[in-house]
Amino acid sequence: MTRVAAVDCGTNSIRLLVADADPATGELTDLDRRMTIVRLGQGVDRTGRLAPEALERTFAACREYADVVTAHGVERLRFVATSASRDAENRQDFVRGVLDILGVEPEVISGDQEAEFSFTGATRELAGRDHLDKPYLVVDIGGGSTEFVVGDDHVRAARSVDVGCVRMTERHLVRDGVVTDPPSPEQVAAMRADIAAALDLAEETVPLREARTLVGLAGSVTSVSAIAQELPAYDSAAIHHSRVSRDRVREITDWLLRSTHAERAAVPSLHPGRVDVIAAGALVLLSVMERTGAEEVVVSEHDILDGIAWSVA
Repeated sequence: MTRVAAVDCGTNSIRLLVADADPATGELTDLDRRMTIVRLGQGVDRTGRLAPEALERTFAACREYADVVTAHGVERLRFVATSASRDAENRQDFVRGVLDILGVEPEVISGDQEAEFSFTGATRELAGRDHLDKPYLVVDIGGGSTEFVVGDDHVRAARSVDVGCVRMTERHLVRDGVVTDPPSPEQVAAMRADIAAALDLAEETVPLREARTLVGLAGSVTSVSAIAQELPAYDSAAIHHSRVSRDRVREITDWLLRSTHAERAAVPSLHPGRVDVIAAGALVLLSVMERTGAEEVVVSEHDILDGIAWSVA
C-alpha cells in the first residue's frame, strides 16, 4: 500500500483525494475526498488572466488541503491544474502560491494528459463489468474545457476542446455582469452552435460515434444524475454508476434553461457553486448524447482525480 494524495484544480472547483493505493490488486481505498468551489477560471475567457480574488479563494482551499494531507501522513502528492491555469497569462502567480502552501509545484497539464487521467480514473473499475460494452467514450465536462476519450483497456484517441460549463455561461449567458434568468432563445442557440463546433473539432481525431458505452464525469454530469433521481441531498453512492437516459437528460436540460436562479437554487442536491453554470453543463452533455446517439450515460464519481492518484501510486 502507498498512501497518496491527488489534487485536481479545475476552472470551477478544486478537489482533493487521499487514498491508499494497492497497484497489485488495482484497489484505491478512499481516506478523504473533498471538493471546494473556487471558480479559479472567473473571467479568464474574457481577460486572459486569473483574477486576484479567484487566486485567493483557491489558495484558501489549498491551505485547508495541506492540513488534511499532513494529518493523514501522505507519502506522495501530485497537484494537477487544468484549463483555467493553462490559459492564463499570470499562471506563474498561481504556481508560486501553490508551491508555497503545499510544497509541490502544480503541473499545468495539456488537454491530452487530462484526458488520459480521466479515462484511467473512470474506467479502471469498469473492466470486469460484462454488461458495459466497449469501446468506452469518456466525456469529462469541466468548467473551461471538455475532454473526449475513446478506448477499450487503453486510450485509443483523445481530444480536449474549449467548451465547459463556466466558459459557456460566461460567453453566452451573462449580460451586464449577471447570468440571464432565464436565457433568451438566441442565447441558447448561440451556445448550442458553439458546442456543436467543438464537437466537430473533437470528431476530427476522436471517433465519438464508434463508442458503445458513454461514461460521463465531473460536476455537471453528476448533478444531472442527482436531479434525475430527485435526491434529497447530494449522495455520491447513489450517483456513482447510475444511468440516465437521453430523454431524461433532455427533460432536465430544458427545465434548467427555462428556470430562474431561485428555482435552481431550490434543488436540494445541487451545490450552490453550480447553480449558475449547471444549465450550460447539462446542455454540453445533451449535445454529446444527441451527436453520438447514446441512449444513456453511465455516471462516474471516479474521474481525473482517481487517475492522478493512480499515476502517483
